[in-house]
Amino acid sequence: MARLNVGVVFGGRSEEHPISVKSAREVARHLDPEKYEPFYVGITKSGAWRLCDGPDAEWENADCRPVVLSPDSDVHGLLTLEQGRYGTIRLDVVLPVLHGTLGEDGAMQGLLELSGIPYIGCDVQSSALCMDKSLAYLVARSAGIATPNFWTVTADDTIDPAELTYPVFVKPARSGSSFGVTKVSRAEELPSAVESARQYDAKVLIEEAVVGSEIGCAILGTGSELMAGEVDRIALSHGFFRIHQEETPETGSDNSTAIVPADIPEESRLRVQEAAKAVYRALGCGGLARVDMFLKEDGEIVLNEVNTFPGMTSYSRYPRMMAAAGLPLSEVIDRTISLALTGKIR
Repeated sequence: MARLNVGVVFGGRSEEHPISVKSAREVARHLDPEKYEPFYVGITKSGAWRLCDGPDAEWENADCRPVVLSPDSDVHGLLTLEQGRYGTIRLDVVLPVLHGTLGEDGAMQGLLELSGIPYIGCDVQSSALCMDKSLAYLVARSAGIATPNFWTVTADDTIDPAELTYPVFVKPARSGSSFGVTKVSRAEELPSAVESARQYDAKVLIEEAVVGSEIGCAILGTGSELMAGEVDRIALSHGFFRIHQEETPETGSDNSTAIVPADIPEESRLRVQEAAKAVYRALGCGGLARVDMFLKEDGEIVLNEVNTFPGMTSYSRYPRMMAAAGLPLSEVIDRTISLALTGKIR
């Protein structure tokens, strides 16, 4: 049986570039060599595309070839340039192992749609929608899903700090991880927090602080055929949950521990899983996503955000939740590729 040509795209121009490289490294470790022939395409921080041997730590300094993903569906793959001559590499499927801006926001998905190549993960619409937290909240609310109270501040807007009830969280509306996020406890702290968020996005989200446990749920599949991984809970020692901000995240977070399975009652666990599926469907997700929520003391579940291509590193939450439910990363990859090839995602 011939192996499938799998394009693994990683890196990218967002602040989450190094996280994407680590995710791709873990994906590479779990790609079955008997089923797949991988082609690793690294995107540098400046936006250059390179065909390389793999996502190792020094890939950008290795002997890589310039390459682009052709938007011409007849090519159905990559265009290489070597010694002044173009070549082609046909791809059967693409794994866009990218996080944040220009990777998880619909931009890469749009290019893949033009190319005609099947790809794993959410489509253009759901990727763009989930990336903008304020729009995701509006859609979720229309589906009867609870969200925090929130305000948006665009580039030309100002907001009166006296109008808010503190504490609030200030964050870029369209960014990933915890970059540019500030917890604001007093009115005088608000302007600097807004400016910090604007370093990552011109549109800023201000949302009420929800008192409750931070929980997450990994979802795999599409439509009515969804699998929910085990629920996790973020246990904080101090401060608020920040991810990918540590010097050495592989050794653990500076202030948090992800408990998998979550130490919550069974009835709550089942309700969280069903709520995650409802959010996933309402926002049009397909393939895979991680739904982050709050579980309040009274049992109410409140949406936090949806990651349409969650981290796949050795310490990331999504693969840990799926593994706890009996599905290792190699099988997650197999299932998402199968969904993409059969057209069941879109």
